[in-house]
Amino acid sequence: MPNPCVTSDSEPSDLDQHPRTVDRSPMECKTSSTKGLQRARQHSLQVFKDLRQSQQIAEPSLFSLSVQIIDRLSRGRSTHYDPLLALRHAIKTKSAITYVANSEPTASLLAASHIVLSPTLSLPKSTTTRYSKPGTSASSPSDFFTLEAVYLAWLLRDAPVAEYMKQARDNGLAVGFVSVTERKSIVEWLEGKVQDLKRIVSLAAAESTTPPGTPTHSDTTTSPSKRRYVADQQDVEVVKRIKQNEVELRDRNTVLRGTKPNNFSALRATYSEKLKKIKETKPGATPVLAPTAGTPMQSRKAKNLYPIIMISSSPTALITMHNVKRFLQESLFESSSAARERAAAAGNSRAEDVIHIDRRRVPPSSSSQPTSTPRGDIQRYFVVDSTDALQKFGADAWERVVCVMTTGQAWQFRPYRWSEPRALFHHVKGVYVSWANDPPNTKIKDWNVTELKIDPHRRHIDKSVVAHFWQLIDDWTIANKPWLIKS
Repeated sequence: MPNPCVTSDSEPSDLDQHPRTVDRSPMECKTSSTKGLQRARQHSLQVFKDLRQSQQIAEPSLFSLSVQIIDRLSRGRSTHYDPLLALRHAIKTKSAITYVANSEPTASLLAASHIVLSPTLSLPKSTTTRYSKPGTSASSPSDFFTLEAVYLAWLLRDAPVAEYMKQARDNGLAVGFVSVTERKSIVEWLEGKVQDLKRIVSLAAAESTTPPGTPTHSDTTTSPSKRRYVADQQDVEVVKRIKQNEVELRDRNTVLRGTKPNNFSALRATYSEKLKKIKETKPGATPVLAPTAGTPMQSRKAKNLYPIIMISSSPTALITMHNVKRFLQESLFESSSAARERAAAAGNSRAEDVIHIDRRRVPPSSSSQPTSTPRGDIQRYFVVDSTDALQKFGADAWERVVCVMTTGQAWQFRPYRWSEPRALFHHVKGVYVSWANDPPNTKIKDWNVTELKIDPHRRHIDKSVVAHFWQLIDDWTIANKPWLIKS
């Protein structure tokens, strides 16, 4: 990218008492020819001689003299610079960027009035750039960042967030500074890492004097009411973002309105037949309604589906397919190895994959209604230890599972419908079986399971343990799957 340059074809005018720097709306300068550069050098020498002869400066410093020469040259042909391109060029070429206050150098950006980007270019720090602020229509100067804000974002590019915010306030930019989220993108553009930035308005749009959204018309005599309004694309995008964040106010009427069209033709046809039959019946006669299909819960209850209990298939589990029937039906615990040996001696070396347990369910004592049998009804349960055996009960077998007995090992649930323990024990009753003298298992503290402790020696308390187990199953089943309880 060429260096910003200044050309002048007019004669120099008298120098002001207080020299100033360029104070224009800058744009990108064009490359000067060799002849133009020679003419600029001659002009600079003439300005220097005029300053010395007029004795307006006494022993001027090189910097002050350069500023006055630049100001004298800027009074010639009006040449505009783009502040963003000039700042980008200074950063990419690693030129020294200094500050000026009243034509004198200063080290404070807060006290400075101008930013010197090159020996031939000094711009007011409040100069509006083409970098638009987020969420604005980019139609007024207040919708763009100033040169000071863009330069400060690059100057503090590596500063932490808190330090960057503090420095922005200390330099008088309590508002209008480049946000932390936008700082990285503008810094990368200034350093030349990226070529385009979405929110930098193009030079062609910046040079246009027609405000965005102005109606376009070719005939000046056309009536204003007939002019077609052409919306600015940036305004359209802003309106879209505003509509996305709108919250629709609702009242008691609008909240009851559905968002989907509902078709009640089937329901209307069903009840029209019933109403027709009611009208056709004689006065005083009792109408006989046709039976209707029941709910899925009632159909399940009508089929008398039995509850299912799943146990662990681990050979080290206290309750296995070898001893579960005797434990839950006869209220007597027998070790799995002893039960396996007893079954092998009887000629049953392999345990069944599905075991049924018949249990007499004692009616609750708190019930005020009399029961047909004082001892209660026989309730049948099925016990399985694998999902393969569970599939024998059909596609809805998991709807009949009321309890899962676990050993605290998570691998047991991998083939289950809910492989995550928290989700599993939200749909079924969880029971953790362990010895009474075992220490607490920390793995099950978040599993929503109830511990069932079996004494390793005292068999006379097995009956109370099994009774407690069935009480847990009854309470959970009545509360969650009452259609599985035999009435």
